[in-house]
Amino acid sequence: MKIHLIIFAILIAGFAVYNFFFALEDDRMNTLINIVYASVLFGYISFMAFTVLKKMKN
Repeated sequence: MKIHLIIFAILIAGFAVYNFFFALEDDRMNTLINIVYASVLFGYISFMAFTVLKKMKN
């Protein structure tokens, strides 16, 4: 589980770095990238929750 938290922390840090330093000038494209990145983060949270529930079942 520790590796999952490290990967999640790297993803969160990447999201913050992108928004602070590499944000696009075009607001529509920047919003699209933020939505896709947030969706990936949410999907990874769901994966971690599924993994924890699976471990609790056994």
